[in-house]
Amino acid sequence: MEKLSADIQDGRRRGAGAEAAQSASGGEGIKGGWGLYLLGKALRLILLLAAVSAVTFTLVSHSPVDPVRAYIGADILRVGPEQQAQIAAYWGLDEPPLERFFRWVGALLSGDLGTSMIYREPVADVIAERFASSALLMAAAWLLSGALGFSAGIAAAMAHGRWPDRLIRRCCYLLASTPPFWLALLLLTVFGVALGWFPIGLAAPAGMAAEEVGWLDRLRHMALPALTLSVVGIAPVALHTRQKLLEVLASDHALYARSRGERGWALLRRHGLRAVALPALSLQLAGFSELFGGAVLAEQVFSYPGLGQATVQAGLRGDVPLLMGLVLGSALFVFAGNLLADLSYRLVDPRLRERSRTS
Repeated sequence: MEKLSADIQDGRRRGAGAEAAQSASGGEGIKGGWGLYLLGKALRLILLLAAVSAVTFTLVSHSPVDPVRAYIGADILRVGPEQQAQIAAYWGLDEPPLERFFRWVGALLSGDLGTSMIYREPVADVIAERFASSALLMAAAWLLSGALGFSAGIAAAMAHGRWPDRLIRRCCYLLASTPPFWLALLLLTVFGVALGWFPIGLAAPAGMAAEEVGWLDRLRHMALPALTLSVVGIAPVALHTRQKLLEVLASDHALYARSRGERGWALLRRHGLRAVALPALSLQLAGFSELFGGAVLAEQVFSYPGLGQATVQAGLRGDVPLLMGLVLGSALFVFAGNLLADLSYRLVDPRLRERSRTS
C-alpha cells in the first residue's frame, strides 16, 4: 500500500512538472510569436514610409506647379528673374530633385521635417498646431459613424425582410454613393445658409481670440463637418454588421437558444452583440484612410483649419516640405488604424493567438 501511494505521488509530481513545462514553453512561444509579429509590422512600416516618401517626392517634382511663383503669389510681376533665382536658391529649389530628396531624408533622420514655405514655420509646428482640430473632428465623426452604422445594422438584421430592413439598406446604398463634398455643400446650404442653425465655416467665430472661444462655439462650428465626415463610414459598418448578425442568428447555437424560448433583443444581447461588435470595430479601425481622405474635402468646403486644409494648400502652392510631412503623418495614421484592427482580432480570436504561438 505504501509503495502504491508513493507511485501515485510520484506520478502526480511528474504530471505537474510536464504541465508546468508545457505552460512555460507555451508562454515562450506566445512571446516569440508576438515579437516576430511586431518586428514584421515595424519592417512593413519602414518600407511603407520609404515608398510613400519616394513616390510623393517624385510626383511633386513633376508637378506643373512652380513653387517659386506660388511662393511669390500676386507680387510675381514685381519680382525679377534674379530675385526669383535667389528665392529658389534659398529654398534649395535650384538643386536636382534627387539631391533635394536625399537632403530631405537626411534632415528627416535627424528629426527635422523642414520649414514650410507657406507658413514660414517648422513643419512639425504647423502639423502640431492643426492636428488638434483635425483629431477632434475625425474622432467625433468616427464615433458618430460607428454608433449610427452599428445601430442601423442591428436594426436591419432584427427586422430582416421587413420594411425597416429595406429602408435601412436603401439609405446605406444612397449614402455610399453620395460624394462627401456634394453632401458638405448641401448641408452647408440648408443648415448654414437657409436655416442659419450652424455657422457656415471656420472652427471658431471670426475675430474672436483663441482664449475667448468656448467649447460650445467649437462644437457648433464642428457639427456640420463632423456630420459630413461621418457619412463616409456609416454604410459599410451598417451593411457589414447586418450581414454578420444574420449569419450569427442562423447559426446552430442561436437556433438552440430559440428552441429554449429566447427571442428578439434577449437573443441578440446574449448571442449576437459580442459576435458582431469585433468585426464592426475592426472595420471602423481599417477605415482610417477614408476618414482622413474625407477630412480633406470636408475641411476645404467648411474652411476648417485642420490638416486636410493644410494638405490642399501645400499641394496647390508647391510646399514640398509641408506636403511631405503631411503625407508621412497620414501614412502613419492609416497604418495605426490597420494595426489596431489586426491587434483587436489577435487579442480576441483564439485561432490567431494559437497561430502566433506556433509561428
